[in-house]
Amino acid sequence: MNRKQLGILLGLAVVIGGAGLLMYHRNEQSWNETGAATGGTLLGKLPVNDITHLVIRQSTNELNLAKQDETWRVRERHDYPANFSQISEFLLKARDWKIVQTEKIGPSQLPKLQLAPPGPGSNTTLAVEFRGAGDKAIATLLVGKPHLRKSARPSQFGEGDEGFPDGRYVKTADSDTVAVISDPLENVQPRPENWLNKDFLKVEKARSLQVIFPVATNSWKLTRATESGEWILADAKPTEKLDSSKTSALSSPLGSPSFTDVLAGDKLAGSGTNAPIAVTVETFDDFHYAFNVGAKTNDEYPLTVTLTAELAKERTPSKDEKPADKDRLDKEFQANRQKLADKLKQEQTYQGWTYLVSSWSVDSLLKERAQLLVEKKDEPKADGTNTTATVEAPKP
Repeated sequence: MNRKQLGILLGLAVVIGGAGLLMYHRNEQSWNETGAATGGTLLGKLPVNDITHLVIRQSTNELNLAKQDETWRVRERHDYPANFSQISEFLLKARDWKIVQTEKIGPSQLPKLQLAPPGPGSNTTLAVEFRGAGDKAIATLLVGKPHLRKSARPSQFGEGDEGFPDGRYVKTADSDTVAVISDPLENVQPRPENWLNKDFLKVEKARSLQVIFPVATNSWKLTRATESGEWILADAKPTEKLDSSKTSALSSPLGSPSFTDVLAGDKLAGSGTNAPIAVTVETFDDFHYAFNVGAKTNDEYPLTVTLTAELAKERTPSKDEKPADKDRLDKEFQANRQKLADKLKQEQTYQGWTYLVSSWSVDSLLKERAQLLVEKKDEPKADGTNTTATVEAPKP
């Protein structure tokens, strides 16, 4: 390479470097004018501790999460308690959202990114409003379409794969600049059932189970003497024998039920053969649960519950108890009693609501009487007629 060629290359390098520097300064000036820059915080110093009301709105759907008496509640579910951890996590993320990409887009181009201001004719925009004292707006964010990470891998059609969501196009209400954040915000939707506190009751140490169906012949009651004992069918007829392989699923009835949604009050209706199924569970801790279960719809049952308990105030010493053990056993009794009292207080808050519970939570309890018995099989007699024999299924 001669000196002339070297000089030309150095000149090109200077020109390219100068152009890049000029573009950098122009972009920097642009972001200084709009008050936001790549790498900066989207919502500035969002005062998360001052936020007492979240409004999530899209089209005609609106969700209000409001703080009342230090408890977050879902207004569209008659102020049922909201999931505090979910709300807290969302607010902390909102405080730390970083801008990873920005660009100025004219008003006519905003609908393409689903960022047109909410209103008639622009019903796809998701708006999140953060409110504080006096229900005054602290910040408002418009959430647009997902930002897709493009893949270098070619698709079967000969084009690059669109990739998967790695962020979201967003825009603050007081800015004319569109930004991209790395949070896809997939769970931020105006769906009240998704923001409910899903903590629920837990039946433990069942001593007796009774299920009363609208058709009386389908009803049954089971009891057992110990927590690990076998179930016994009350008022069993001579021809009735429990199938232990079928009753084994009842060892922990409603041990971890879950619900998908909630309605205020008792919404169960029906009479005669359409009446709710009554389920009663008594435990060795003297808890008495009374459930009403309605007709199944879309793999869910409506369910209500009432709960009472008779907690012993004093411990009954055993016959062979040693005086040296009395203090320790008394302390253990009082600690356990307090634990049960706390459980009772918490679970009684679930009264007065109708829950939509997953079918797997209660299906094992809703078996009819005949479905719990050993199956009967016809056997031929010597004269050619059939007789019925009891065939017990193998124990698990």
